[in-house]
Amino acid sequence: MKKILFAACALLFAGSVFAQVDTTTRPELVVSEPAKKPKKKYNLTNRANDHFLVQLGYTNWMDAPDSISTKGLSRSINAYFMFDFPFKSSPKLSAAIGAGVGSDHVFLDGSFADVKGRTNTMRFYGGDTANVDVKKTKVVTTYLEAPIELRFTANPEQSDKSFKVAIGVKVGTMLKGGTRSRITEPNSTPNYLLKESSKTYFNTTRIVGTARIGLGHFTLFGTYQFTSLLKAGAGPQLKPYTIGLSFGGL
Repeated sequence: MKKILFAACALLFAGSVFAQVDTTTRPELVVSEPAKKPKKKYNLTNRANDHFLVQLGYTNWMDAPDSISTKGLSRSINAYFMFDFPFKSSPKLSAAIGAGVGSDHVFLDGSFADVKGRTNTMRFYGGDTANVDVKKTKVVTTYLEAPIELRFTANPEQSDKSFKVAIGVKVGTMLKGGTRSRITEPNSTPNYLLKESSKTYFNTTRIVGTARIGLGHFTLFGTYQFTSLLKAGAGPQLKPYTIGLSFGGL
């Protein structure tokens, strides 16, 4: 009986010794986790990220029929004030929204756009109509616009020196549409400037896709208007596009 009790005590003692062995000290049982790279924190307190945009570009019309031709330096001039909101999870990305004015000036090649006509469609007359010589005509459209952009900046702390790219859309409502034509009549010298204004034929709402890419304060930009310049049934479905240079500040 004593032998049995002694053997039982010996087994309990051996079990307690093995139970106290720290297996984590055995190299073959240690599992090391890869060290996590600390996430960089950006100080965006005083950054400048294109809160004010000024754009100057060349503008033309896509899908124009052969009867309508443009010439010269048709241009677009835009100015916007924008609010920029960096993503908390990734400050290199941000969303921007704002408001401003965009104006297109398209020169016609020796023809006249009758924006105040009485027909159902806007007519484009040749340069010599009813013994009136049209030297040049400029079609001017001005919009109040709300641009929205998704932006990427390589160095958000110094965006005024960094590579950047942005894509977006802008929605506008027409403030004014019209023409400015240089006219010469028989036995009339000198020629005179005829200004006409009417929204009758124009599509007063426009939606435009936008893109920008560049470095620091200067970016190249491009736009394409998804909506037509003229109302459906009011003339050819012209789609303005623009390429040019942007300057961003603040």
